[in-house]
Amino acid sequence: MNRREPSYFRNSLDLRDKAQVKFLGKHLKLSDDQFMSVVRKSGRSISAITRQALTLR
Repeated sequence: MNRREPSYFRNSLDLRDKAQVKFLGKHLKLSDDQFMSVVRKSGRSISAITRQALTLR
């Protein structure tokens, strides 16, 4: 079978991976709603998400 290998980027968040989303949300101490709001504003970059989350505190 020809399956496409998953590509992982160290600096971007894969929203389909529940473990990544849960870990980053807990690490930033944000609720689910706050976390999704931050992701919508800043995009999938982990550094941008972190910077935006720090402004909420």
